[in-house]
Amino acid sequence: MNDFNSSVAHGRTMDASIDQGLRSFMLGVYNKLALGIGLAALIAFAVGTYEPLTALVFGTPLRFVVQFGPIVLILFSAFAMRNPSPIGSAIMYWAIVSLLGAGLGIWVFAATGGQELASRAGTTMSPELLTIAKAFLITSSAFAALSLFGYTTRRDLKPIGTFMIMALWGVIALSLVSLFFPASSMLETIIMGAVLLLSAGLVAWETQELKEGYYHFGGDQRSMAVMTNWGALNFFILFYNMFTIILSFMSRD
Repeated sequence: MNDFNSSVAHGRTMDASIDQGLRSFMLGVYNKLALGIGLAALIAFAVGTYEPLTALVFGTPLRFVVQFGPIVLILFSAFAMRNPSPIGSAIMYWAIVSLLGAGLGIWVFAATGGQELASRAGTTMSPELLTIAKAFLITSSAFAALSLFGYTTRRDLKPIGTFMIMALWGVIALSLVSLFFPASSMLETIIMGAVLLLSAGLVAWETQELKEGYYHFGGDQRSMAVMTNWGALNFFILFYNMFTIILSFMSRD
């Protein structure tokens, strides 16, 4: 997945900010990202509020598919899909979005339980739902600011991005090891904080990579379609990481 992005980082265009074609391409990526976030939210709401679906997703072996399916698909896309088609990359995008959305259903389930108590108390929104809303607004604002920086900066972020990708994989490996050994709350906090910071930095880097990819591939519609799907997928994963970590930190208060 990132191999596709890194292969396009060649020439830079100084007047990229006024290129209408680039703007249209980036809007296409952001629109697909927005649709993905919307779909994930709908799936999370359905899984968290419809009891038979909640029991199916979290009370059967299907929970392992929801839990480990996204990472398996991400690894598959990174190492096996060397020359992806527009349809294949689109299927990968919507599959990962759907699985991650289903996993978010556990947050909705906990929040709607609190909502029932809030309704009995005469309040409009439970503290849990309010926390989810705040976390989403914070994530959206930070994501927009970071992507805008990546779009407008003339600084080459590629060396920084390469380091952050390597560091992120290292943190992921550390978190997987911690599954088999008791981890302190301090270690968990450090891991989540590192993933949050690295994901935030990668938003700016990914935006710049998409800009360079647009100029590299020119009018190649097939490559542009694949890059739109991969760009939206990378953005969605980074948004998901930031949102869930911010939500976890806020839920501790």
